[in-house]
Amino acid sequence: MSNEDPGPFPIDGQPLLLAGAKASLAPSRLPKLLADVQRYLSGELETYRRSYEQIYADDDREVFVVPSDHWESIGEACDLDRRETDGVRRGHVEQFRRLGSTTDRREEFETTLEIRSVVVIGCS
Repeated sequence: MSNEDPGPFPIDGQPLLLAGAKASLAPSRLPKLLADVQRYLSGELETYRRSYEQIYADDDREVFVVPSDHWESIGEACDLDRRETDGVRRGHVEQFRRLGSTTDRREEFETTLEIRSVVVIGCS
């Protein structure tokens, strides 16, 4: 991954802690992995806007619904192993759940996660 600025970090503290607790990797690794993936995703934002359903957006982030296996291709693009990819995916899912709770859309968001996954991209 490059050393470019990853842009706005799309994962809040609580979802980061939850994902770190559930991930099978050292908690200290997750923030760096999420920043590396954010760097990649910020360069793909226009592609996501054209290709995937945007289920949520605010001033800090946009959330896109993707096929369940989509994280495999992100992991490959970012040179992550299976555990790292799973940890980053969990961070995005926990952020999505938090957004559902804070916007009174929790049931809708949980239903979405039953059949698909999400990608959260920080934006400015």
